[in-house]
Amino acid sequence: QVQLVESGGGLVQPGGSLRLSCAASGSIFSIKVMGWYRQSAGNQRELVATINNDDIPNYADPVKGRFTISRDNAKNTVYLQMNSLKPEDTAVYYCNVEGEYRDYPGHFGSWGQGTQVTVSS
Repeated sequence: QVQLVESGGGLVQPGGSLRLSCAASGSIFSIKVMGWYRQSAGNQRELVATINNDDIPNYADPVKGRFTISRDNAKNTVYLQMNSLKPEDTAVYYCNVEGEYRDYPGHFGSWGQGTQVTVSS
């Protein structure tokens, strides 16, 4: 199995910054795509950003120019640097990792437990 542990959420004022981290562990042979999604109250979960194993990022339009996704392959960790935060960024942020199992045949897609980000004055 593969486990994801997220950290870094919290309360921040508009215009502030936060950095989220998500570390993957367990039966991992390789990781293909790592990403962040978010879900605000009353809304569906939506893509924030992804990064593939060529380090090519992809961002949702609302966060372009403000958020930066990165990964540390040696640590199986993905980061989300969030700058110029707005109240509409308030949501539970989930990381997602897709890859190949080390000890089992096939691929996995795992979700983190979610971390709350609240942007408010």
